[in-house]
Amino acid sequence: MAEIEVENRKFVTIIIKTIGPSLPSRLSIPSPIQVCALRKLVAINGQLPSENLRLIWRGNVLQDDDSGDELLQLKDGDSLIVAVKPKPPPKHVRDGLGDDDDEDDLKFQLPRSTSRWKRRLYLMLKHKLKLPEMILVAVFSLSLKMWAVVVMWFVLAPVAQRFELGPLYILGTGFGIIFYNLGHRKPGEASAYSIFNEDFRELPGTLNADRLDRDIRAGQF
Repeated sequence: MAEIEVENRKFVTIIIKTIGPSLPSRLSIPSPIQVCALRKLVAINGQLPSENLRLIWRGNVLQDDDSGDELLQLKDGDSLIVAVKPKPPPKHVRDGLGDDDDEDDLKFQLPRSTSRWKRRLYLMLKHKLKLPEMILVAVFSLSLKMWAVVVMWFVLAPVAQRFELGPLYILGTGFGIIFYNLGHRKPGEASAYSIFNEDFRELPGTLNADRLDRDIRAGQF
């Protein structure tokens, strides 16, 4: 860091405006002055790290001059904007903030309770055969029972086509999927559809035409 020579120089008072909640301050410095020396004085005055300071004067960012020949001609009342560049996080934190981590979170991963043979199969399909993620999801998201049903469906499909029952086979498959995904209610649990409940009882808060009519008659609207 260059030392400040004050011989044959006059002192001027400038206004320091630090970006942030701090109030402007005044600093008396010699003029002309080098950027590196000005940066050091500003850092000492504001107790700031000099290597993280950015000095802005008359709309320009001041850069250190290695030759040391160029000097700044400051005047009384000049404003100097000071920005403190935040310190970068530690290296191990930066390494953990990469985009690859976000992508890994979105990729399909096996549960920890998965058996060893399934893990081996997963690694073989992913790394050796290079299967896409969608296929891996389809392979490992279904249970053995569901895979047996899928295989049976493909076995029976040509039979249904031979007897010209292809459309009925497709429709039956669709209805079967619908009924399979309806779920099972616990004893005493009401359904969201009143037609499946005893006495067509509706769930509390259900909005229908009868309730709208009652609200209109009661002056709720």
